[in-house]
Amino acid sequence: MGWLFPRLLATVLSVLLAATVGWLIGAVWQWPVIGALTGAVAGAFAYSLIDALRVQRFMHWLRHQGGEPAPRDAGFWGEVGYRVERSLRSLERQVDTEQNRLEQFLSAIEASPNGVVLLDENDQIVWCNSVGADHFGLDPQRDRMQAITNLVRAPIFVAYMQAGVFDEAVSFPGPGARGTVSVLIRPYGDGMKLVLSQDITERERNDSMRRGFVANVSHEIRTPLTVLSGFIETMSSLQLSEVERRRVIELMAQQAQRMLLLVGDLLTLAQLEGSPRPAADRWVPVQPLLKQVHSSAEALSAGRHTLLFSDPSISEGGGDLIAGAEQELHSAVSNLVNNAIRYTPTGGVVQVSWSIRGDGVGELEVRDSGIGIAREHLPRLTERFYRVDGSRSRDTGGTGLGLSIVKHVAQRHGGELEIRSEPGKGSSFKLTFPAARVRAAARPGELPQTTVALTHSGEDAHVAIS
Repeated sequence: MGWLFPRLLATVLSVLLAATVGWLIGAVWQWPVIGALTGAVAGAFAYSLIDALRVQRFMHWLRHQGGEPAPRDAGFWGEVGYRVERSLRSLERQVDTEQNRLEQFLSAIEASPNGVVLLDENDQIVWCNSVGADHFGLDPQRDRMQAITNLVRAPIFVAYMQAGVFDEAVSFPGPGARGTVSVLIRPYGDGMKLVLSQDITERERNDSMRRGFVANVSHEIRTPLTVLSGFIETMSSLQLSEVERRRVIELMAQQAQRMLLLVGDLLTLAQLEGSPRPAADRWVPVQPLLKQVHSSAEALSAGRHTLLFSDPSISEGGGDLIAGAEQELHSAVSNLVNNAIRYTPTGGVVQVSWSIRGDGVGELEVRDSGIGIAREHLPRLTERFYRVDGSRSRDTGGTGLGLSIVKHVAQRHGGELEIRSEPGKGSSFKLTFPAARVRAAARPGELPQTTVALTHSGEDAHVAIS
């Protein structure tokens, strides 16, 4: 109330001053009382008019601030303007602070790998981050304040929203069937909802592969074990001739070998996945590697195929080297050659070649004239236990892990496995190694590096070339 007394005092003084002036003027005309009353009225009116102008200027400032300072009038309205302006500026600073905090909060949610959608009490979209928009097929700006069930039509999600029980997450195909989205809803505030989404496509694929891997391993091991168990029971319960006994033992040995191959490939895969990448300073010569594979291929083919190996001992790649693990490289090449022999009919051709491209990339290609592979099977050939024809693979002695091993070896050496094939026209499997892991030998026509040394002895000069 500190402003009340000065304001009343100013009003009274204004009226008294105007009444005094009116009394003096009226005394000249012999009407002092009328003059005093007229002056008092005029003074009160003048003071009110000035006060009204100040009010009008203050109200204009309130309506059209624009960052301008309040009117600096004296007295009551000057004090009101100053205090209102100070309150407004303080409020603006608070709003700016809260706005910055909100922007930082939304930026943090935007950076989240999970989708976030905010719904109001009517299940209308208030805000969503870009990941959530991608998961649900939304437009963050256009779809704002739209009911989410009008935009996301997946029956599982609609039923989930309508049921109102959000204890567990639900999964359904994403927009365009591009993957699988897991959604969990958490109510908050007064009927509002927080929708959290996550792309679980890769997780489901890994889980499916893991389940398939366990099922395939169990099946692959159970089959030879069943055969062995049957033969053991036969030998223990029946009297067999010497010929029959030898035949049973031979079949048992085959099944035992099959299990050994399977377990060996599984151990190889486990070692490849669990060990560090091969060092880039251990150089493996190509010539001995291909000679070892050639010998194994001849034993497996037993003269049924034409094997064409580029002979590194006489070819231009005789001294080429690959940086990596010799055992892994041998396993990869052997798997490719063995597969080519198994799936190439008798009389077919298997060709193995090594070359270095102009950009320094090394290429080891295994080409066959076998049965070929349909296009739809090519992307899945390197999956564990994937077989184009399961019965034929088992008949040829394959474990279904060979190409998976080859792919892992190629990746561990920084390379790639390229597969090309057509039914009835054979197949081509090419291992490429980056230039950093390939060291080329001197090619025919290239001069070896020479060192020239010039020495002086007295007045004679001697030249030594090495």
